[in-house]
Amino acid sequence: MNNLILIDGNAIMHRAFHAYPLLTSSDNTPTNVIYGFLAMLYKTVVDFKPTHLAVVFDTPKPTFRNKLYEKYQIQRPKIDDKFAVQIPLVKQAIDEASIYRLEKDGYEADDIIGTICEIFKNNQDYKIIIVSGDKDIFQLVNDKTFVATPIAGLSTVKIYNETEIKQKLDILPSQVVDYKALVGDPSDNYPGAKGIGPINAAKLIQKFGSIDNIYKNLDKIESEKIKNILICEKENVYLSKKLATIIKDAPIEIDINKLKFNGFNKKLKDFLEKYEIFSLVKRIFGEKKEEKKPEKKQDQISLF
Repeated sequence: MNNLILIDGNAIMHRAFHAYPLLTSSDNTPTNVIYGFLAMLYKTVVDFKPTHLAVVFDTPKPTFRNKLYEKYQIQRPKIDDKFAVQIPLVKQAIDEASIYRLEKDGYEADDIIGTICEIFKNNQDYKIIIVSGDKDIFQLVNDKTFVATPIAGLSTVKIYNETEIKQKLDILPSQVVDYKALVGDPSDNYPGAKGIGPINAAKLIQKFGSIDNIYKNLDKIESEKIKNILICEKENVYLSKKLATIIKDAPIEIDINKLKFNGFNKKLKDFLEKYEIFSLVKRIFGEKKEEKKPEKKQDQISLF
């Protein structure tokens, strides 16, 4: 059995930025995101032993979701400059490590991941593990696809299979899109049905199975309040479902040979030494050098 690991690059970079205090190299280049991302990448390799590996990123370009709903993700704050400057460096580190990196203008990382999962869905020789903190990705989980979500910063991960998602949300992975259509998503700024929370959303989906069936059976909903909300919010519900749905036919081509993981290329060692991240040189390549302390005196968080 081959293990195909798909890492949501943006999600893990954000986790790293918030998990670690500011670290800098001697030329004042911020390195906490680089460190946190690569530490998580290394932990992923050790824990899951991938035969195939890819890191997928969003791009700054608008997606079809922005065209559907102009307020989509509009509330998100401007990226911190100390974070932004590290994004190209993380991508450079991935390239130096000889790990396959993929992004596509007009599509989110979730869409690229969903498309790769679709490509491999009938190939029984591959188990897929998606590393992401984004709960939307739960909709891709099935008997051969799992989600590994970092918890406690980046120190550990929780594996979600179909059973775990059922226990967490009281719905099946295939119903996550309908669930999100009802509850909305404040982080992505789409509305759902205002007035219907997670508990009632799960109950409705358990009873009727899907959004379409809910609207076909409004007369069977006992609560007049919930029924009226659904009627008034129908347009927002169906809009939210479109926004929440991960597409599985993004225009990408995948060469499985390029996804093969044969260990970290030694060029990554040179990259880490350039930015004075010597603890990862030791961890990944088994070599010890003196670690330069960050210029700002801050408590270090040891998560790995």
